Amino acid sequence: MKRVKLYIVILLSVVAKPLVAQEISFEELTFKEVVQLAREQSPDAIMAKHRFRANYWQFRTFKADFRPNLSMGTTLPGFSREIKKYQNSDGKYTYVEDNMNSSSIDLNLRQNVGLTGGQIFATSSLTRLDVFGEDESISYLSTPLSIGYRQPVLFYNEYKWQKQIEPLKYEEAKKIYISSLEDVSLKAVNYFFDLALAQQNLQVAKINFSNADTLYQIATGRYNIGTIAENELMQMELSVLNANSSLNSSLVDLEIKKFQLRSFLGFNEKVNLKLIIPKKIPDITVDVENTLEIARANNPSIIAFERQLIEAERDVAKAKSEKGLQADIFASIGYTQQSDELSNVYVNPQDQQRFNLGLNIPILDWGLGKGKYKMAQSSQEVIRTTVEQSRTDFIQSVYLYVMQFNLQDDQLIIAAKSDTIAQKRYDMTKQRFLIGKVDVLDLNVSLSEKDVAKTNYIAALRQYWSNFYNLRKITLYDFIQGKSLDTDFDQLIE
Repeated sequence: MKRVKLYIVILLSVVAKPLVAQEISFEELTFKEVVQLAREQSPDAIMAKHRFRANYWQFRTFKADFRPNLSMGTTLPGFSREIKKYQNSDGKYTYVEDNMNSSSIDLNLRQNVGLTGGQIFATSSLTRLDVFGEDESISYLSTPLSIGYRQPVLFYNEYKWQKQIEPLKYEEAKKIYISSLEDVSLKAVNYFFDLALAQQNLQVAKINFSNADTLYQIATGRYNIGTIAENELMQMELSVLNANSSLNSSLVDLEIKKFQLRSFLGFNEKVNLKLIIPKKIPDITVDVENTLEIARANNPSIIAFERQLIEAERDVAKAKSEKGLQADIFASIGYTQQSDELSNVYVNPQDQQRFNLGLNIPILDWGLGKGKYKMAQSSQEVIRTTVEQSRTDFIQSVYLYVMQFNLQDDQLIIAAKSDTIAQKRYDMTKQRFLIGKVDVLDLNVSLSEKDVAKTNYIAALRQYWSNFYNLRKITLYDFIQGKSLDTDFDQLIE
């Protein structure tokens, strides 16, 4: 018996663990809390943060490219043993064994020059050569210091264009990140009111089923005493069946909407959500012209328009430079010395100079350079036209969002009042039905109007907050606090 009891205890402990793991935590969330959670922990918000980080490091790379860069290179060892062909002084060739090791170390300092697009550099190096075999020897070659300048192309300066474009791209990335959070808020609005509507539909379905069942029982009693016809009784029975079907559908829909909101907020299935529907809205009236000025100052699209025009101008300048004369310049001056002794390799170094000028002059390219230049010009005109059209569309969209937002609070007041009236009318019709003053048809009509009014109120709330966050997104402005939206970008890159 003791062994059986022990088995039972072990079995209960094993069964109890999954039951504990499946324990459901209950979360009651307001609209504001859902939006805040979405902006902090939703997968969409996390991805927006990482996209900004990528843009940040791209900008840091651009800035680092204009700062001095120091590097060290080594070759330890560089051994080779092979047979090579050499030409003697008499013109004949012989094959000799080449058996050596070359080790080197060098320091390189470079600085890009934004004004010209060239590069200044300084180097220092030391090389040791070990020759093995019959003529075994050790020698050293040093370059204590060599300073030079390299100019890739004289007529196109990539660095100049980068200094104009990269800061714009980074500022655009900041605005895009803030705008992405407003997109997250818009999604939160939709998921919130999807679940809020499902909650309300379930509540309404429960009440409707309870009322339909009660009225059916009353109708059955009246039918038994002959005060109503069989057709009305069948209508009441059908109402009970429809109410039961609606209740089952509402239960399924509620679980689906819970799953969608949990997934969006990053919760697992152990969290059971219940939403508190907002009753109040901020008292805000938005001025069109002021909003338009704010949008022009804050919206990332405005920065993107400017960047696109500069990039198109850059492409034209590059195509123009490539169709004509091109030149590469390399010049350096420094010191060098060689010795069989390491202690003497830096004694009395000798001067060394290098200068190269390379020219590329197109003679016959069958119009290739000219064609690329004309294509770049055409692309520039297309971008200019597109940007102008986009600016016009942007202004119109601001006017549209402002108009929709300013009208929506009236729509919400109307929907709330309609909901109250429809509920009162249904309650009155129900009481009149109970005393036999109205028939089933009037009761069903009032029931349908009540349900539609409640749905319309939730839809009006959804539309109000959608318009509110659409207006925030296009302006990047908090109309409640009266200031532009911002964030701690330094914290994002930690």
